[in-house]
Parts: sequence; C-alpha cells; structure tokens
Amino acid sequence: MLHIKKYKFDVWTVISLAIMATFALTLLYPMIKIFRLAVIDSNGHFTLQNFITFFSKTYYVKTISNSFELALLITFFSLLIGIPFSYFYSFYILKGAKLIFILSILCCMSAPFIGAYAWILLLGRSGILTVFFEKLFHIKMGSIYGLKGIVLVETLKLFPLVFIYMNGAFKNIDNSLLEASSNLGCVGIRRVFRVTLRLCMPTILAASLIVFMRSFADFGTPLLLGEGYRTFPVEIYNQYLGENGTDFHFAATISVIAILITALVFALQKWGTSKFKFSINSLHPVMKKKPSLLKGIFMNFYCYLIIALSFLPQIYVIYLSFKKCDMAVFKQGFSLDSYRSAIRKLLYRSLTNSLVISGLALLIIIIISVLIAYLVVRRASLWNNFIDTISMIPYIIPGSVIGIALVIAFSTKTFALTGTMTIMVMSFVIRRMPYTIRSATANLMQIPISIEEASISLGTSKLKTFRAITVPMMANGILSGAILSWVSLVTELSSSIILYNNRTITLTMSTYVSITMGNYGMACAFSAILTVLTFVSLLIYLKMSGSEDIQV
Repeated sequence: MLHIKKYKFDVWTVISLAIMATFALTLLYPMIKIFRLAVIDSNGHFTLQNFITFFSKTYYVKTISNSFELALLITFFSLLIGIPFSYFYSFYILKGAKLIFILSILCCMSAPFIGAYAWILLLGRSGILTVFFEKLFHIKMGSIYGLKGIVLVETLKLFPLVFIYMNGAFKNIDNSLLEASSNLGCVGIRRVFRVTLRLCMPTILAASLIVFMRSFADFGTPLLLGEGYRTFPVEIYNQYLGENGTDFHFAATISVIAILITALVFALQKWGTSKFKFSINSLHPVMKKKPSLLKGIFMNFYCYLIIALSFLPQIYVIYLSFKKCDMAVFKQGFSLDSYRSAIRKLLYRSLTNSLVISGLALLIIIIISVLIAYLVVRRASLWNNFIDTISMIPYIIPGSVIGIALVIAFSTKTFALTGTMTIMVMSFVIRRMPYTIRSATANLMQIPISIEEASISLGTSKLKTFRAITVPMMANGILSGAILSWVSLVTELSSSIILYNNRTITLTMSTYVSITMGNYGMACAFSAILTVLTFVSLLIYLKMSGSEDIQV
C-alpha cells in the first residue's frame, strides 16, 4: 500500500509564504516591470533598440566607464586610508580612541551629498579655503569639481566602512599566529603584509565590495560635483526626470544594465572571497599595546588628521547655519534667520516625515529581518534560502533604479501608490533591509539551539519560545543592523528624489531642494539638523549596546 507523506503545514510555513508573497509584490513585481519596459517600445512591441542605442553611443557608454573608474579609485583610496587607520586603532592604545570611533562612524553615516555641498563651500570657485589660499599665498587650489573632487569627497566619507570591517577582522586574529610568525623572523611591516593582511583578505574583499557598490551607485555627490563628468546613476535620473523630457523606456534600459553590472561585480567578489576561505578560532585575541613615543605621535597624528578632514565639512555646515545669509551669499555676523527660513519652508513637515517614514520602515525591517533570520538559521530549506537570496537583491541595485521600478509598478489604477507615504516606506524598507537581515542572521547563528529546545521541552510553545527567548537573545545583532538601517533611512536620497512630493518631503530632500534653489543658508540649517539627528542616533545606539562593534 502506497503511503503518502503529509506535508507539515505550521505557522512558520504561513510566515514563510507571507514573506515571499510580500517580496513578490514589492520587489520582484517592480523588477519584472522595469525589465519588461526596457524591451518593449511605446506600441508594446518587443525591441532591443534601446540597448543598441545605449551601446552604440559613446556618450552613454562613457557613463559606465566613468562610474567604474570612479568606484575603483574610491575603493583603492578608501582601502589605502582605512586599513592603516583601523590597524593603528585595533593594535595600539591611542589617545581618545572612543572619540575616534564615534567621529569616524558619524562621518560615513551622514548624507553623501551634504559632504559634497560642504566641500563646494570650502573649495569651490568662491569657497572659503580657495579664497584664503589665493589671497594670502597666491596659491590656486585645484577644482573640487569633476573626477578628483568626487574621489576626495567620497573617499573621506567611505573609508570608515573599511575601518568598521577591518576592526572586526583584526579582533578575530589569534595572537598565537602573530607570535609564531615572529618566532620565524617575520616581524614589523613584513608581518603586516605577509600574515596580518592575508588573514584578513576575505574581510578586505568584503569591504572593497561595499565601498565599490556605494560609490558606483551614489547619486548625490556626482550630481553636485560632476559638472561634465557624467556617471551612471545621474544619467538614469536625467532620463527619468531630465530637463529635455522623460524617456521611461530608455531609463528602464539603463536601469537593467546597472542591475546586471552590479550583479556581475557582486558575483566576482563572491568568487574572490571563496579563494581565501578559511576559519580562525580567536582563542587568544590581540591585546592593544602602547606604542613608542615616535610611533604614538605618528599614529595619533594620522588618525586625527583623517578624522579632521572627514568631519570638517559637517562642522563647517553647522557653523554656516548660524551665519547671516542672503540666499547664496553669507555675510558677517551670526543669526538664526536660516533656521527661521527653514521653519517657514517645511522644516516641521520634513522632520516629521523623516521620523515617521523612517520609523515605520525600521519597524517593518526589524520584524521581517528577525523572521527571515529565524527561517534561514533554524528552519533551513531551499525555499527559505531562496527568500534570503531575494532579500539581498536591493544590496546590489542603485537606489534610483528601485525608485523608478516602484513608480513604474505602482502608478497604474490597480496599484496607485505614487505620491503617497506608503510607497516611500516601501522604498525605504526594500533599500535598507539587507543590513539588519545580515546582522540578525549572523547573531542568531551564534546562539545555541539547545536553549530553545530546553524551553520547548518544558512545555512552552514554539512561538512563545521564539518571542520570549530567541528574540531577546538576538537583541544585540538586531540593534547593530538597525542603527545602520536607521541612519541610512533618515539620509536616503537616491530613491526619495524619484518618489517624494511636497506632502512626503523629508529632511534630506529639503536640504537637496534648498541647494538646487541656491538658498545656501537654509540648506545649511536643514543639513545641521540632519547631522544632529544622525549624531544623536549613534549616541543612543552606543549607550544601549555598550559596544564598539557595528556590523555592516
């Protein structure tokens, strides 16, 4: 007699199906729509003409090479600055180490285009440093615009990501390995390159990927500083909302090319990481030591110089927010006029929208991330691993592409969400969920399943065990990913610029709109408030976690 095995249909199966259905509607459906739009013409016929047009014109192909050139240079210089910075911080006792940590993290958590805007005020054609060096020393500063300026601004913003990654990697190195290399005569700078950095190679590749992806997909900095230097994300925006008319089909085509390129880079990084796959048991972690006098002076000078250069734009913007200003001209004396103008120009609405939209998005992100982490770690299956893979798609897609995809998908009568807060929340959730998912998953892997089994064996239901035992034990991992998600949410620009309107405008968008209108004083006021909000968020995280570890 044939026995048919019954499929066990429990509450976690329902949750798994519900998450997959949510992803299908909010992520896969928009992606399919954008792929479809790229290969059909205005009459609904299949065509590859848009792809032919893109690759046959040097202007468009140049945007790809420009973005690659830019991302590679930023990645190289971020590693060049970030690895020594992290090495000094991790292996030696530095003065004010806590301050170095907080300021470096704050540098990378600010809105990207605010740094670009501040550097224009400092080193632009009429920037304060440009004028100062020219008048006093007759030195003409190099232009902040173009490739060099973008590389400078983004390197100073993104090197802390390398610091975060490498700090965790250096902590995991077993000191006995370093002692063994010393016994074999491998010491000093030779040991750093031949042992320490080789042990950290998977982390270096991971840091390289995230810096490359962020710089490749960045929209705000190239838009403000690029001038004639066109990049991929800016071209997507121009095709969608350009001054010379819109072309949704061509914008979709460029978006598809962007997705394929970033997916290829992600695959290459995964392949490269597999070549350096090994495990380390850090039974004897490296203890920080006190450097010699000369070494200590050099290390402290290096770290504080980099921090000063990175944090200077934010300090200067806050300073200018209190200066008297007539639109684009700052005057002598101090005043609160810029803040009064900001209050009259939607400050309350912008701040409220930023907190409400980001808060709702973060709540949804935390709930979905915890559920996905549990499904992947505790109820591993091909289906749940597929859900995990789907959730990481936004990690490799530029924000402007996601914004355009959501507009295309949800501007019909069936799903009319454009211009609403719902589509903004949806965009924020999709964009920033991967951070918390990865952090929650990594944390749950470290929690022994025997604790949950003991609770269940005592008669507690699985759901109650999950809610009362598992989730509280995951708190640190959830918090670590959530802080990165939160700060990324309140400073989001690339998808917001496609989706926002006057009713859903955020602090970031108010800052950007003020810059484009030439109202620099008001832009500084919005920027200062956004910086303070970011700083307070980081302090709350550090206070709640009591940790110096942030997982990216």
